[in-house]
Amino acid sequence: MTGPSAHPGRQVFHEHRRLLFSVAYRLLGSAADAEDAVQDAWIKWSAADRSQVADPKAYLTRIVSNLALERLRSTRRRRETYVGPWLPEPILTGPDASESVTDAESVSMAMLVVLETLSPLERAVFVLKEVFDFSHAEIAEAVERSEAAVRQAAHRAREHVRARRPRFTADRSRQREVTERFLAAVAGGDVNALMELLSPDVTLWTDGGGKVRQALRPVVGAATVAAWFAAIGTVTYQGVDPADMRAGPAEINGGPGLVFGAPGRVIATLTFDFDAEGRITAVHNVANPDKLRAVADGTAHDVRTR
Repeated sequence: MTGPSAHPGRQVFHEHRRLLFSVAYRLLGSAADAEDAVQDAWIKWSAADRSQVADPKAYLTRIVSNLALERLRSTRRRRETYVGPWLPEPILTGPDASESVTDAESVSMAMLVVLETLSPLERAVFVLKEVFDFSHAEIAEAVERSEAAVRQAAHRAREHVRARRPRFTADRSRQREVTERFLAAVAGGDVNALMELLSPDVTLWTDGGGKVRQALRPVVGAATVAAWFAAIGTVTYQGVDPADMRAGPAEINGGPGLVFGAPGRVIATLTFDFDAEGRITAVHNVANPDKLRAVADGTAHDVRTR
């Protein structure tokens, strides 16, 4: 876009662009797909008779939700043939995302993984209702279903998410401290220090997408996961010598995470799930280069819902 004033509807679209990306990313779990949906929404908005639009925000959200829903249905089929665990595409988020528990929780890797197990309709309804606080009537219009169907889908989705997503409230400073200690333990190859930070039944999910060598199944248990990470500094990974590997903390998907890189490229991101005591219960490791572009780009996304 060349500037908000170049097109009569551009200023209005520009005002709501952040919100549209926030909706599309939660629906799709992919920054690239979300940007495409926002771009397609701009094309539809440009061609619309805007004199008939009473509420541009609702209208634009409806357009982007519909586009994301269509895209979700087609990407679903591709994900069924994916090599190894499928994880969402990580994004860098600003500190403002973690100020609101709802915003941070709803964009976390763990939540996006759970949302992936919903049907496309349930996912759209859950995101619009629980995260963006739309009414059932507004959602019915957005997804082109009856209000009764939307209420039903909302109920099913809420129960499904509640069963699979226990809410833990280890505070932010504790999460950050554990993340930093984890990084130090990995850098030092210190298995014992790693063991102290991990829950006994911790699970490591690694997404290489068949493009890089990764565990094709979840790695379970503190001893196995600790050994996996302690070895990082001792082996060449993706052609990168341990001496050239760099790692540092970053805000990823609304919480503390780590970015591993080599000269000129990002190799992987790590994000964590914590229990109430602050121990790590899950590690999400994204190493598929196709999913690291948003992080490599270095742009922090504003994913607030308000």
